[in-house]
Amino acid sequence: MAREADLDLVKVAPNAKPPVCKIIDYGKFRYEQMRRDKEAKKKQKVTEVKEIRLSPNIDSNDLNTKANHARKFLSKGDKVKVSLRFRGREMSHVNVGKQILDTFFEKLEDIAVVDKPAKLEGRSMVVFLTEKK
Repeated sequence: MAREADLDLVKVAPNAKPPVCKIIDYGKFRYEQMRRDKEAKKKQKVTEVKEIRLSPNIDSNDLNTKANHARKFLSKGDKVKVSLRFRGREMSHVNVGKQILDTFFEKLEDIAVVDKPAKLEGRSMVVFLTEKK
């Protein structure tokens, strides 16, 4: 029947019992399938990780500005990586860095939730924040 119609016999669902076949133009079938896949890919939400860097001797106004940037990133649906970098002798005051990260999170508590708690990695302390659902 496919040869008479000058078309191709295509297995649409080979795993079904019995397998489903259609008599169609295979090139057109592949083109439409690629188009459907492309449309489905467009509708996916890609989450980005935005990074905000702090230092142990940051001023309160600078901390507020960084918190507002983080709030903007979170409202767009991105994840926020807050990293606090220690330099030189600042490594001996890790507890100060922990307090700064805690105050930073308190400013965003209404909109954000801690994804990964504060962790010291080398010379920097890192916290991941995501938007509350």
